[in-house]
Amino acid sequence: MSSGNGNGKSMFSCKTASETLEWINAVIEFIEPYRFLIDAHVVNFFKDGLWEAVPKDWMDCLSKDPIQNLLSIPSGLVHDHWPASLKEFVLTLKSLSFPRHQANLFQEFPGLDMTSLNNVLAQGMNRKKKHEIEAVAAVVSSVARNIGSTRVVDVGAGQGYLAQVLSFQHGLSVYAIDACLHHGKVTDARAERVRKYYASKMRKSGLESRELSIPKTVTCQVLSANMLNNLSSSFIQGEHAKKPNVVSEIMSEQREGPHESELPSTSDVFCSSSLILAGLHACGDLSVTMLRTFLESDQVKSVISIGCCYNLLSEDDSDKASSVCGFPMSKGVKFTGFALGRSARDLACQSAERWKCLGEFAGLHNFELHAFRAAFQMVLSQYYPKLLMESPSLGRQGKALRRQQHQKILESNLSYEEPKFFSASSSTNISKEGSRFAFACIESRDTEKKVAGSCCDIDGLSCESFGESSMNEETSSFDRFSLFLEFCHSGLNRLGLHYLSDKELHKVWEETEPFSVLIGPYWSLRAALGPVLETIILLDRLLFLQEQGSIVEAVMLPIFDPVLSPRNVALIAKKRTTPV
Repeated sequence: MSSGNGNGKSMFSCKTASETLEWINAVIEFIEPYRFLIDAHVVNFFKDGLWEAVPKDWMDCLSKDPIQNLLSIPSGLVHDHWPASLKEFVLTLKSLSFPRHQANLFQEFPGLDMTSLNNVLAQGMNRKKKHEIEAVAAVVSSVARNIGSTRVVDVGAGQGYLAQVLSFQHGLSVYAIDACLHHGKVTDARAERVRKYYASKMRKSGLESRELSIPKTVTCQVLSANMLNNLSSSFIQGEHAKKPNVVSEIMSEQREGPHESELPSTSDVFCSSSLILAGLHACGDLSVTMLRTFLESDQVKSVISIGCCYNLLSEDDSDKASSVCGFPMSKGVKFTGFALGRSARDLACQSAERWKCLGEFAGLHNFELHAFRAAFQMVLSQYYPKLLMESPSLGRQGKALRRQQHQKILESNLSYEEPKFFSASSSTNISKEGSRFAFACIESRDTEKKVAGSCCDIDGLSCESFGESSMNEETSSFDRFSLFLEFCHSGLNRLGLHYLSDKELHKVWEETEPFSVLIGPYWSLRAALGPVLETIILLDRLLFLQEQGSIVEAVMLPIFDPVLSPRNVALIAKKRTTPV
């Protein structure tokens, strides 16, 4: 029987700066005792005996639980047979996390124009991207109408999907900024195809005289708020002066290496003009730069920012107090002295919803890959200690291993048989000393997905997963030690090291295999901290805006389905014309 806070509600509020800071302080106070989980590197699971830091009754209980129970821990689901302290840990994390259930956008934005994209605009988009673009484009359009602006700067525009929908479907004037030159070329080519489609429709409707709004692309790595401010201002300046090449001229100068002070001054721009900054999953510090630009620029009247890739955030360094970092932004968090650290930023990329939806087969595979990688770390520690000090990266070992196993099975012409899934509580076909996490040998024919929506690899090893396949072999077809041998041989080869004997590797396997049953519970407990770590990053950004006083109105809303799009929280802010 399950119980717990599954309705997505939080016991905290963030409507005011004082409420937001109270929430932040509550998070910091609760998670500090669990730094041993947050700062741990799972690759050192066996080497450092990481499970020993976790309460023994937690591990004893979870090691006997079905896989699905472990996968639901990050979502805040608890079970009656768990120790009281474990239930309190999971439920408290849930109550401290910002709710992710998709908001009713039609209620939040009266008159919202959100329609399904036609096949031409949606070309090249997967289901996730189409869902995101439809929602965020409708929100940006609604905000534009609300503040009376028709100009949008799409920051981190990628292939221009959002820019083109804003232009062609919502009739806004858009500049698409991205650091990748290839993305700019793709955006331009795609926009031209879309333009021809709409031009043809207009001719057939007798509307040839109507001018189509086409996104303008800029290739630029935005390094500071001042740079983005000047780019945004030049956008308006170019429109007023009827010079569409103003921005390209600026970027030409930038490529020649001018200082930011050499870029056009915002004082040259008509102050009556206004625009919106929009960023759909602008990576790392780019989302932070958008918020700073919103405050510093007179022309930017609103910002809609959905961040991602927290692992790429820069963090405050006491030795560089004057530098502008991605975290913390707010004075309130800076005053606490709280620091995330790289491991915490990585964990903030985890998605509770993706974990919960991960099938048992994929969950088993995920934990097995972590066990192999951690055992391989023991190999490096014992036989190549000097190399280990260099933090070697192995690449996508898990994916390569699955391909090898798939090929072996095809060559063996093994007969089809329904898969036999093992839960952590199963004892059938598992030796007394063996791990309860059986490895899935067949690669799924379904589309591969990154485990739990993580933005980053885990210590250089990507633990990618896959859905339950319609054709799988018995998990006992290949014994786990043979798989571990292949994993090690592949890893050693990638690192340019000589092979070890099977006897040497078997010695490491015997040391680690009995404890591999604990890696699933350990990883699930760590993943449960992910949503609350993302919460403190988001609340810090919100507090940064709230600290500006009554001139800024800011809210956070989950605007996407969190299963489809784990990074679904939008920070939406606008400047009030008359401070309250």
